[in-house]
Amino acid sequence: MPTKDEFKGMTTLVTGASSGIGAAIALGLASCGARVLVHYNSNLDGAREVACQIQARGGEAELFPGDLSCADGVCKFTEKIQALGRPVDILVNNAGTLLRRARILEVSGELWDDVITLNLKSAFFISQTVVPGMMERGQGCIVNISSLAAMMGGGIGASVYATAKGGLSTLTKAFAREFAPHGIRINAVSPGTIDTNYHRRFNTKEGLESVRVATPAGRIGTSSEVADVVLFLCSDAARFVHGQVVEVNGGYWLA
Repeated sequence: MPTKDEFKGMTTLVTGASSGIGAAIALGLASCGARVLVHYNSNLDGAREVACQIQARGGEAELFPGDLSCADGVCKFTEKIQALGRPVDILVNNAGTLLRRARILEVSGELWDDVITLNLKSAFFISQTVVPGMMERGQGCIVNISSLAAMMGGGIGASVYATAKGGLSTLTKAFAREFAPHGIRINAVSPGTIDTNYHRRFNTKEGLESVRVATPAGRIGTSSEVADVVLFLCSDAARFVHGQVVEVNGGYWLA
């Protein structure tokens, strides 16, 4: 795990940081000295709470709004990053969701575009925006938050989400191959079922219980357990780790 001041003086951007896994990552980075840009779209109260927790512990946090669910919003967000006036040292592409369940024959072009834009396109172009500054400094770190759905195809009604997350895992490897020679480490974390509002929203209690029973570890994971892996990948301890997709699912894939 990183030391208390390992990220001191660094600017970090965590997308989707107003709740769940993103909030845990933001808090973890701040606890190691990072200045955190707390991205949110609609959940202003959640983002404020995360920023307040960081500041209450003596850390630095800045609210960083942006709509990543549409092409125009992604474009404006990248322009906002460019206007920061300081480089982003660590980027965590966490923003993403299912939006709604739709069986394959029910998927509209609009739903496809919205899910792909939020979960995949935004990560590509935000990464593309921060990479030049990292190249100039000869160092930087990007961690993408993928999903177990990328390997398993997702549940019924989650085909587009699974496709987007599969693309994100592949994007991780493509970016790593191109930018590792420039000192930039790019990896991904692929959570299984985690105790977040996301999973409570898109699953039934019975469904979550069936996942728990089928998981060799015997329980659902927590946001902090995902955040711990992200912090490791951002730390110097992972200095020779490039292009990896780390599964965090309690062994569910083995079941």
